[in-house]
Amino acid sequence: MPRQIRRIDVHHHYFPADLTVTKAQSSEKFGWDTPAENLPWSPEVSLKFMNAASIDVAILSFPALSSGFVGQENRDQARQRNCAMAEIVEFHAERFGFFATLPFLDDIEGVLTEIAYALDVLKADGIGLSSSYGEGMDAKYVGDDRYDAIWAELDRRSANVFLHGSQTPSSTPHPAPSLGIPVVEVPNETFKAAAHLVVTGRKRKYPHVRVILAHMGGSTPFLAARVAVLSRHMGCTLSSEEILEDFRSFYYDTALSAHEATLTALNTFLGNPNRLLFGTDFPAVSSEMAGWYTQNLERFHASEPDDLVKIMAVNAARLFPRFQSYT
Repeated sequence: MPRQIRRIDVHHHYFPADLTVTKAQSSEKFGWDTPAENLPWSPEVSLKFMNAASIDVAILSFPALSSGFVGQENRDQARQRNCAMAEIVEFHAERFGFFATLPFLDDIEGVLTEIAYALDVLKADGIGLSSSYGEGMDAKYVGDDRYDAIWAELDRRSANVFLHGSQTPSSTPHPAPSLGIPVVEVPNETFKAAAHLVVTGRKRKYPHVRVILAHMGGSTPFLAARVAVLSRHMGCTLSSEEILEDFRSFYYDTALSAHEATLTALNTFLGNPNRLLFGTDFPAVSSEMAGWYTQNLERFHASEPDDLVKIMAVNAARLFPRFQSYT
């Protein structure tokens, strides 16, 4: 019998006890019902799913939210969440890693302090970022000038960064109950943040940060060429080819995105599978939903088993060396 392909899930959330949004509130505010069987979340909920889905390792991350505030309470909250995740990882060292959550990003001093503590003391596997911070017209995308010191520190550390679209509503209501914010807005928020990092030159200025875009970058593979020409016309100083080159320098996870059409587009855009990573988005979705995308991924690469091995674990192990044995 052939050896089971290893799987490292880089897009796997945790829901801390202090995240008190109820199912009804989530459905009304975001237009999404987290599967009831996954709530309340615990490591055992994820481990049960992982065992059934033959997933060796999951890198835990806090859900992307743009709301927040500057202050000690917010710093303490981030620290508590990171310490709690570090304890879980210590207890299940062979099964979990985690992306550290940060204080509200406008708190530059607090953010830099937490980056150092999370990476040096708690040994986090990377940093989780939302696409933007703040509400409405006050929101700023992560490539904003005010966050330059943060990117400089992440670059100095060659840090892994998991960039996830925030639960940001449009200026109009979502079109239908079945087309809530996670369905129609979150993927585009990921693209907007990635595009902002590119056109501001932040991605090129800090090349040592390994940025993973959630959900295969959302609409990135389809809109990168639009940015390459139109944003240059509107003042971006990079050439069209430089813009496309910088878009190709991201990593892309497969969570809720693996389908023949999207995989074909991203494969063509990137040119090789070396920056594609396996992800599920569990426990925000059910095991059945996550499994549908995994099956699509496996089917698409059925004739290219070496590529599938890279996507499922090898590429991630290069970013997370402590999991090299899972390749």
